[in-house]
Amino acid sequence: MYKLLLRPLFFLFDPEKIHHFTFSLIKISSKIPGISAIFRSLYVVEDKRLERDLFGLTFKNPVGLAAGFDKNAVLYNELANFGFGFIEIGTVTPKAQPGNPKTRLFRLKDDQGIINRMGFNNEGLQEAISQLKKNQGKLIIGGNIGKNTSTKPEDYTKDYLECFNALHPFVDYFVLNVSCPNVGSHAKLNDKDYLEELIGAVQKANATFDEQKPILLKIAPDLNNLQLDEIIQLVSDTKLDGVIASNTSTDRSGLKASNELLEHIGNGGLSGQPIKEKSTQVIKYLSEKSNKAFPIIGVGGVHSAKDALEKIEAGADLVQIYTGFIYEGPSLIKAINKAILSK
Repeated sequence: MYKLLLRPLFFLFDPEKIHHFTFSLIKISSKIPGISAIFRSLYVVEDKRLERDLFGLTFKNPVGLAAGFDKNAVLYNELANFGFGFIEIGTVTPKAQPGNPKTRLFRLKDDQGIINRMGFNNEGLQEAISQLKKNQGKLIIGGNIGKNTSTKPEDYTKDYLECFNALHPFVDYFVLNVSCPNVGSHAKLNDKDYLEELIGAVQKANATFDEQKPILLKIAPDLNNLQLDEIIQLVSDTKLDGVIASNTSTDRSGLKASNELLEHIGNGGLSGQPIKEKSTQVIKYLSEKSNKAFPIIGVGGVHSAKDALEKIEAGADLVQIYTGFIYEGPSLIKAINKAILSK
Protein backbone atom coordinates (compact mmCIF):
# COMPACT_ATOMS: atom_id res chain seq x y z
CA MET A 1 0.00 0.00 0.00
CA TYR A 2 2.79 2.42 0.88
CA LYS A 3 4.60 2.23 -2.48
CA LEU A 4 1.38 2.14 -4.52
CA LEU A 5 -0.63 4.83 -2.73
CA LEU A 6 1.19 6.79 -0.05
CA ARG A 7 4.64 7.28 -1.58
CA PRO A 8 3.38 8.74 -4.89
CA LEU A 9 1.24 11.16 -2.88
CA PHE A 10 4.00 12.09 -0.44
CA PHE A 11 6.50 12.62 -3.26
CA LEU A 12 4.30 15.36 -4.74
CA PHE A 13 5.30 17.63 -1.88
CA ASP A 14 8.45 19.23 -0.48
CA PRO A 15 10.51 16.50 1.28
CA GLU A 16 11.00 18.38 4.52
CA LYS A 17 7.35 19.42 4.80
CA ILE A 18 6.12 15.89 4.12
CA HIS A 19 8.58 14.58 6.72
CA HIS A 20 6.90 16.71 9.40
CA PHE A 21 3.44 15.82 8.08
CA THR A 22 4.25 12.11 8.25
CA PHE A 23 5.46 12.51 11.84
CA SER A 24 2.16 14.14 12.78
CA LEU A 25 0.19 11.46 10.93
CA ILE A 26 1.97 8.61 12.74
CA LYS A 27 1.72 10.40 16.10
CA ILE A 28 -2.00 11.11 15.78
CA SER A 29 -2.97 7.73 14.30
CA SER A 30 -1.05 5.89 17.03
CA LYS A 31 -3.29 7.51 19.64
CA ILE A 32 -6.35 5.84 18.11
CA PRO A 33 -7.14 2.67 20.13
CA GLY A 34 -5.99 -0.45 18.34
CA ILE A 35 -3.89 1.25 15.66
CA SER A 36 -0.54 0.53 17.32
CA ALA A 37 -1.55 -3.11 17.70
CA ILE A 38 -2.42 -3.23 13.99
CA PHE A 39 0.97 -1.76 13.08
CA ARG A 40 2.73 -4.35 15.26
CA SER A 41 0.73 -7.22 13.73
CA LEU A 42 1.66 -6.03 10.23
CA TYR A 43 5.35 -5.30 10.70
CA VAL A 44 6.88 -6.76 13.88
CA VAL A 45 8.71 -10.09 13.62
CA GLU A 46 9.21 -11.72 17.02
CA ASP A 47 11.84 -14.46 17.02
CA LYS A 48 14.65 -15.15 19.49
CA ARG A 49 16.89 -16.08 16.56
CA LEU A 50 16.91 -12.43 15.51
CA GLU A 51 18.43 -11.27 18.79
CA ARG A 52 21.94 -9.85 18.66
CA ASP A 53 24.21 -9.36 21.68
CA LEU A 54 26.68 -6.54 21.09
CA PHE A 55 28.70 -4.32 23.44
CA GLY A 56 26.69 -5.51 26.42
CA LEU A 57 23.28 -4.85 24.84
CA THR A 58 20.68 -7.29 23.52
CA PHE A 59 18.98 -6.08 20.35
CA LYS A 60 15.57 -7.66 19.60
CA ASN A 61 16.55 -7.76 15.95
CA PRO A 62 19.42 -6.34 13.88
CA VAL A 63 17.42 -3.73 11.92
CA GLY A 64 17.60 -0.16 13.18
CA LEU A 65 16.58 3.33 12.15
CA ALA A 66 19.55 5.60 11.46
CA ALA A 67 20.04 9.00 13.05
CA GLY A 68 18.55 12.02 11.31
CA PHE A 69 15.02 10.68 11.01
CA ASP A 70 13.84 11.21 14.60
CA LYS A 71 16.21 14.05 15.40
CA ASN A 72 14.40 15.28 18.49
CA ALA A 73 13.28 11.91 19.91
CA VAL A 74 9.60 12.68 19.39
CA LEU A 75 8.48 9.53 17.54
CA TYR A 76 10.65 6.60 18.68
CA ASN A 77 7.89 4.99 20.78
CA GLU A 78 5.52 4.98 17.79
CA LEU A 79 8.22 3.95 15.29
CA ALA A 80 8.96 0.92 17.47
CA ASN A 81 5.63 -0.49 16.30
CA PHE A 82 7.04 -0.83 12.76
CA GLY A 83 9.41 -3.59 13.84
CA PHE A 84 12.74 -1.86 14.43
CA GLY A 85 15.21 -3.50 16.78
CA PHE A 86 16.74 -0.15 17.72
CA ILE A 87 16.38 3.54 16.90
CA GLU A 88 19.08 6.20 16.91
CA ILE A 89 17.90 9.69 17.80
CA GLY A 90 19.69 12.91 16.91
CA THR A 91 22.02 14.32 15.91
CA VAL A 92 21.59 16.23 19.19
CA THR A 93 23.61 19.39 19.90
CA PRO A 94 23.80 21.25 23.23
CA LYS A 95 21.77 24.24 22.04
CA ALA A 96 18.80 24.26 19.69
CA GLN A 97 19.74 25.43 16.20
CA PRO A 98 17.80 25.95 12.96
CA GLY A 99 20.36 24.28 10.70
CA ASN A 100 21.15 25.45 7.19
CA PRO A 101 18.83 27.69 5.15
CA LYS A 102 15.93 25.99 3.38
CA THR A 103 15.50 24.40 0.81
CA ARG A 104 17.93 21.74 2.09
CA LEU A 105 16.41 18.31 1.40
CA PHE A 106 16.12 16.88 -2.12
CA ARG A 107 14.96 13.61 -3.66
CA LEU A 108 16.83 11.96 -6.52
CA LYS A 109 13.96 9.76 -7.65
CA ASP A 110 15.74 8.13 -10.60
CA ASP A 111 18.63 7.18 -8.32
CA GLN A 112 16.49 6.31 -5.28
CA GLY A 113 18.59 8.71 -3.29
CA ILE A 114 18.38 11.82 -1.17
CA ILE A 115 20.70 14.81 -0.87
CA ASN A 116 20.51 16.78 2.35
CA ARG A 117 22.34 19.69 3.88
CA MET A 118 20.22 19.97 7.01
CA GLY A 119 23.12 21.13 9.19
CA PHE A 120 22.26 19.44 12.50
CA ASN A 121 18.90 21.22 12.85
CA ASN A 122 17.41 20.14 16.18
CA GLU A 123 15.60 21.44 19.25
CA GLY A 124 18.61 21.00 21.49
CA LEU A 125 19.71 18.80 24.36
CA GLN A 126 17.07 19.65 26.95
CA GLU A 127 14.18 19.07 24.53
CA ALA A 128 15.61 15.67 23.59
CA ILE A 129 15.87 14.74 27.27
CA SER A 130 12.26 15.78 27.93
CA GLN A 131 11.17 13.48 25.09
CA LEU A 132 13.39 10.60 26.20
CA LYS A 133 11.79 10.70 29.63
CA LYS A 134 8.68 9.34 27.87
CA ASN A 135 10.53 6.18 26.80
CA GLN A 136 8.20 3.18 27.04
CA GLY A 137 11.12 0.74 26.90
CA LYS A 138 10.09 -0.93 23.67
CA LEU A 139 13.56 -1.09 22.14
CA ILE A 140 17.17 0.07 22.36
CA ILE A 141 17.77 3.80 21.86
CA GLY A 142 21.02 5.25 20.57
CA GLY A 143 22.07 8.84 21.08
CA ASN A 144 23.85 10.48 18.15
CA ILE A 145 25.64 13.61 19.37
CA GLY A 146 27.43 16.51 17.71
CA LYS A 147 28.57 20.09 18.11
CA ASN A 148 26.73 23.36 17.54
CA THR A 149 27.55 25.17 14.32
CA SER A 150 28.58 28.32 16.20
CA THR A 151 30.96 26.48 18.54
CA LYS A 152 34.62 27.48 18.23
CA PRO A 153 37.09 24.68 17.38
CA GLU A 154 38.70 24.82 20.82
CA ASP A 155 35.29 24.08 22.38
CA TYR A 156 34.16 21.17 20.18
CA THR A 157 34.93 18.60 22.87
CA LYS A 158 32.92 20.57 25.44
CA ASP A 159 29.85 20.29 23.21
CA TYR A 160 30.21 16.52 22.87
CA LEU A 161 30.79 16.14 26.61
CA GLU A 162 27.76 18.27 27.48
CA CYS A 163 25.54 16.06 25.33
CA PHE A 164 27.15 12.86 26.54
CA ASN A 165 26.84 13.63 30.25
CA ALA A 166 23.26 14.89 30.04
CA LEU A 167 21.97 12.10 27.77
CA HIS A 168 23.79 9.31 29.57
CA PRO A 169 20.86 8.21 31.77
CA PHE A 170 18.44 8.20 28.84
CA VAL A 171 20.09 6.30 25.96
CA ASP A 172 21.60 2.84 25.62
CA TYR A 173 24.58 3.70 23.43
CA PHE A 174 26.28 6.77 21.98
CA VAL A 175 27.46 7.72 18.51
CA LEU A 176 30.04 10.45 17.99
CA ASN A 177 28.98 12.07 14.73
CA VAL A 178 32.20 13.47 13.28
CA SER A 179 31.58 12.67 9.62
CA CYS A 180 28.56 14.73 8.57
CA PRO A 181 29.51 16.83 5.52
CA ASN A 182 26.94 19.51 6.37
CA VAL A 183 28.58 21.12 9.40
CA GLY A 184 31.32 23.70 9.66
CA SER A 185 35.00 22.96 10.34
CA HIS A 186 34.52 19.43 9.06
CA ALA A 187 38.28 18.93 8.62
CA LYS A 188 39.13 19.04 12.33
CA LEU A 189 36.47 16.45 13.11
CA ASN A 190 38.30 14.00 10.85
CA ASP A 191 41.76 14.69 12.21
CA LYS A 192 43.13 11.55 13.86
CA ASP A 193 44.83 13.42 16.71
CA TYR A 194 41.63 15.30 17.49
CA LEU A 195 39.55 12.13 17.34
CA GLU A 196 41.89 10.51 19.90
CA GLU A 197 41.43 13.56 22.13
CA LEU A 198 37.63 13.53 21.73
CA ILE A 199 37.22 9.79 22.27
CA GLY A 200 39.53 9.90 25.29
CA ALA A 201 37.55 12.76 26.86
CA VAL A 202 34.20 11.02 26.33
CA GLN A 203 35.54 7.72 27.66
CA LYS A 204 36.86 9.51 30.75
CA ALA A 205 33.40 10.97 31.32
CA ASN A 206 31.86 7.54 30.76
CA ALA A 207 34.02 6.07 33.52
CA THR A 208 32.45 8.44 36.08
CA PHE A 209 29.05 6.72 35.71
CA ASP A 210 28.12 3.53 37.57
CA GLU A 211 26.90 2.02 34.30
CA GLN A 212 29.10 2.74 31.33
CA LYS A 213 27.50 3.10 27.90
CA PRO A 214 28.95 1.84 24.57
CA ILE A 215 30.54 4.54 22.39
CA LEU A 216 30.67 4.25 18.61
CA LEU A 217 32.17 6.39 15.87
CA LYS A 218 30.25 7.22 12.69
CA ILE A 219 32.54 7.49 9.68
CA ALA A 220 32.21 8.78 6.12
CA PRO A 221 31.88 6.46 3.10
CA ASP A 222 34.43 8.49 1.14
CA LEU A 223 37.50 7.42 3.13
CA ASN A 224 40.34 5.76 1.22
CA ASN A 225 42.07 2.59 2.43
CA LEU A 226 44.82 4.51 4.20
CA GLN A 227 42.22 6.48 6.13
CA LEU A 228 40.32 3.30 6.93
CA ASP A 229 43.56 1.78 8.25
CA GLU A 230 43.80 4.81 10.55
CA ILE A 231 40.24 4.17 11.75
CA ILE A 232 41.11 0.54 12.54
CA GLN A 233 44.18 1.69 14.45
CA LEU A 234 42.17 4.38 16.22
CA VAL A 235 39.56 1.86 17.39
CA SER A 236 42.31 -0.45 18.59
CA ASP A 237 44.24 2.29 20.41
CA THR A 238 41.20 3.83 22.11
CA LYS A 239 39.29 0.57 22.65
CA LEU A 240 36.23 2.15 21.07
CA ASP A 241 33.13 -0.08 21.17
CA GLY A 242 32.36 -0.01 17.45
CA VAL A 243 31.94 1.85 14.18
CA ILE A 244 28.94 2.93 12.11
CA ALA A 245 29.71 2.73 8.39
CA SER A 246 28.68 4.95 6.92
CA ASN A 247 27.42 8.51 6.86
CA THR A 248 26.34 10.38 3.72
CA SER A 249 28.67 10.98 0.77
CA THR A 250 29.85 14.08 -1.06
CA ASP A 251 30.63 12.04 -4.19
CA ARG A 252 28.29 12.58 -7.16
CA SER A 253 29.80 10.08 -9.61
CA GLY A 254 27.59 7.60 -11.45
CA LEU A 255 24.27 9.32 -10.76
CA LYS A 256 21.38 9.23 -13.22
CA ALA A 257 20.35 12.73 -12.17
CA SER A 258 21.30 15.41 -14.67
CA ASN A 259 24.17 17.81 -14.07
CA GLU A 260 21.63 20.63 -14.24
CA LEU A 261 19.63 19.13 -11.38
CA LEU A 262 22.74 18.47 -9.31
CA GLU A 263 23.98 22.02 -9.86
CA HIS A 264 20.56 23.33 -8.85
CA ILE A 265 20.63 21.24 -5.64
CA GLY A 266 24.19 22.20 -4.75
CA ASN A 267 26.23 20.76 -1.90
CA GLY A 268 25.04 18.23 0.65
CA GLY A 269 25.32 14.63 1.76
CA LEU A 270 24.11 11.90 -0.58
CA SER A 271 22.29 8.87 0.86
CA GLY A 272 20.34 5.91 -0.49
CA GLN A 273 21.02 3.50 -3.34
CA PRO A 274 23.88 5.53 -4.90
CA ILE A 275 26.11 4.90 -1.88
CA LYS A 276 25.14 1.25 -1.32
CA GLU A 277 28.24 -0.31 -2.85
CA LYS A 278 30.58 2.26 -1.37
CA SER A 279 29.35 1.74 2.19
CA THR A 280 29.39 -2.04 1.77
CA GLN A 281 33.00 -1.92 0.60
CA VAL A 282 33.93 0.18 3.65
CA ILE A 283 32.29 -2.41 5.90
CA LYS A 284 34.07 -5.26 4.13
CA TYR A 285 37.46 -3.55 4.35
CA LEU A 286 37.09 -2.70 8.05
CA SER A 287 35.87 -6.20 8.90
CA GLU A 288 38.52 -8.11 6.96
CA LYS A 289 41.48 -5.83 7.67
CA SER A 290 40.75 -5.76 11.41
CA ASN A 291 39.92 -9.49 11.51
CA LYS A 292 36.49 -8.55 12.91
CA ALA A 293 38.08 -6.87 15.90
CA PHE A 294 35.08 -4.63 16.61
CA PRO A 295 31.32 -4.50 15.89
CA ILE A 296 30.13 -2.64 12.79
CA ILE A 297 26.70 -1.15 12.17
CA GLY A 298 26.14 -1.03 8.41
CA VAL A 299 24.13 1.76 6.86
CA GLY A 300 23.88 3.23 3.37
CA GLY A 301 21.62 2.21 0.51
CA VAL A 302 19.65 -0.54 2.24
CA HIS A 303 16.46 -0.61 0.14
CA SER A 304 15.78 -4.36 0.17
CA ALA A 305 16.40 -7.51 2.17
CA LYS A 306 19.12 -8.38 -0.33
CA ASP A 307 20.89 -5.08 0.36
CA ALA A 308 20.81 -5.75 4.10
CA LEU A 309 22.13 -9.29 3.70
CA GLU A 310 25.01 -7.96 1.59
CA LYS A 311 25.95 -5.61 4.43
CA ILE A 312 25.80 -8.46 6.95
CA GLU A 313 27.82 -10.78 4.72
CA ALA A 314 30.40 -8.00 4.31
CA GLY A 315 30.83 -7.90 8.08
CA ALA A 316 28.06 -5.76 9.56
CA ASP A 317 26.63 -7.00 12.86
CA LEU A 318 23.59 -4.73 12.65
CA VAL A 319 22.09 -2.64 9.84
CA GLN A 320 20.31 0.68 9.77
CA ILE A 321 17.92 2.19 7.26
CA TYR A 322 16.88 5.75 6.52
CA THR A 323 16.47 6.59 2.83
CA GLY A 324 15.29 3.03 2.20
CA PHE A 325 12.57 3.55 4.81
CA ILE A 326 11.37 6.63 2.90
CA TYR A 327 11.40 4.91 -0.50
CA GLU A 328 10.20 1.43 0.51
CA GLY A 329 8.08 2.02 3.61
CA PRO A 330 7.83 0.04 6.87
CA SER A 331 7.44 -3.33 5.13
CA LEU A 332 11.20 -3.16 4.48
CA ILE A 333 11.98 -3.88 8.13
CA LYS A 334 9.86 -7.02 8.16
CA ALA A 335 11.32 -8.17 4.83
CA ILE A 336 14.88 -7.86 6.17
CA ASN A 337 14.10 -9.74 9.38
CA LYS A 338 12.30 -12.50 7.46
CA ALA A 339 15.27 -12.81 5.09
CA ILE A 340 17.69 -13.11 8.00
CA LEU A 341 15.59 -15.89 9.50
CA SER A 342 15.50 -17.75 6.21
CA LYS A 343 19.31 -17.81 5.91
